[in-house]
Amino acid sequence: MKSFVRKNIDHNPIVDNVFKIVNMANEAIAKKGKENVINATIGSLYDEHGQLVALDTVFNSYNSLDNRTKAKYASSFDGNPNFREQVYNWVIQDTPMTLAHSVIATPGGSGAVSSTILNVLDNEQTLIIPHIAWGNYKSMATIANCDVKTYQMFDGDAFNINSFKEVCREVMNKQGKVLAIINDPCHNPTGYSMTLEEWEEVIAFVNELSKEGPVIILDDIAYIDYSYDLKNSRQYMNAFNQINDDVMIVVAFSCSKTLTSYGLRCGGALILAKEQESVRSLEILMEKHARASWSNIPNAAMENFVKVTTDYKDEFNEEKQKYVDLLRQRCDIFKTEADECGLVYYPYKEGFFVTLKIEDDELLTKFHEAMLAKDIYTIKVNKGIRVALCSLSIDKCEGLAFKMKEILDSIQ
Repeated sequence: MKSFVRKNIDHNPIVDNVFKIVNMANEAIAKKGKENVINATIGSLYDEHGQLVALDTVFNSYNSLDNRTKAKYASSFDGNPNFREQVYNWVIQDTPMTLAHSVIATPGGSGAVSSTILNVLDNEQTLIIPHIAWGNYKSMATIANCDVKTYQMFDGDAFNINSFKEVCREVMNKQGKVLAIINDPCHNPTGYSMTLEEWEEVIAFVNELSKEGPVIILDDIAYIDYSYDLKNSRQYMNAFNQINDDVMIVVAFSCSKTLTSYGLRCGGALILAKEQESVRSLEILMEKHARASWSNIPNAAMENFVKVTTDYKDEFNEEKQKYVDLLRQRCDIFKTEADECGLVYYPYKEGFFVTLKIEDDELLTKFHEAMLAKDIYTIKVNKGIRVALCSLSIDKCEGLAFKMKEILDSIQ
C-alpha cells in the first residue's frame, strides 16, 4: 500500500498514558464511589469538594464581555496589541528588564513551547530537556523531526548544573546551536524551583558557551502564578539581564493555567534578547507559524486576560491566593508524612505535583501497578511517580504517604 503521509516522522500511534490512567480512575470512581478511590492523576486545580476550580473573578469577567467580543477574530494573528503588552507586564511584573522583547500570542503555554522548538531547531537537530519532564516536550520534538537529549535534573537537593553543562556542550559540539528547556519555577512534575544563584550560574555558563554558537533557553513558566512566594516568584528573572548578544530567552507563559481556564487555550511566547534585531528574527518566524497553523488566538480569551489582570487584579490575586494556600497545605501534609515514613520524593518546593523517587524501572512499574490495585491512581513518569496533590482534598492527602510506603514495602 502506498503511503499518504510524510515519511520523515515517527509513524507510531500516540500513547497518552495520562489519559489512560485518568479513565481508569474515573471508572473506579463510578463503580466504587469517589470516597473509596484516590485519584491523584489530574493536573488541574480542584477544590475540597472534588470540583474543578473556576475562579469567579475570571469567569464573571469573561461572562460580562460583549458577545461580539467573543465572536470576533483577534485584531492580529500575533495577538491583540493590548494583550501582548499585558503578557509582558504580567510575566516580568516588578523585575527591572533591560532586554529587547516581543510577545507572540499562542494557544496556551503549549503553543509557545511547540512554536519555539519548530522555529529554532532545524530537522534532525537536538532539543535539550530535563530527564524528568512533561512528556509532551518529546512529542513536540518528534513533530519537528528533532531528537531529544536529557540532562539530570538534580544533584542531591539542588539543580544539577554540571549535567546541564555537560549535555549543552555535547549538543553544541554536534550542531553548533543549543535550545534547552528549563521548566521553572514550580517544575512539572517535581515541584522544584531554582534559586536566583542557580539561574545566575546557568546564565554565566550559556554566555560562555555562546562563543561557539547561539544558545536559546526556553523557560516554561506554566505554573508560576501558583508559586508559594508570589512576591518573589519573578526575582530569578533578574539574571536574564546578564545574557550576551548570542543568547536568547523565550519565556512560555500559560494564561490557561494562571486563570484556571485550561480549555480556553491562551498563552504567549515572550522573546528576550540583547538586540531588537535578534528578537525580530524569531518573531517573524513565529508570526508565520501562527498564521499558518492556529491562525489566531480567541479574541475573548485575550481581552479577558487583560481585563482580569488590570481592572480586577487585586480581587483576582486575593481569590487565587486562597487556592495557593490550600495547595501548600495539601503538599505540606503529604511531605510531612512522607518524611515520617521514609517515602522518598524528589526535591519539592512548590507547585501542583510531588514526584516519588523510584529509579529502578522494574520496581517503578510494579509499584505503580500495585497502587492501581489498591485504587490509588497516579501517573508514572521517568524514574518516578507523579502525585497530583493539586486535585486531592486535604482528607485524601492525609495518610496517603503512609499507604504508598506500605505498598512499596510489600513489593520489595
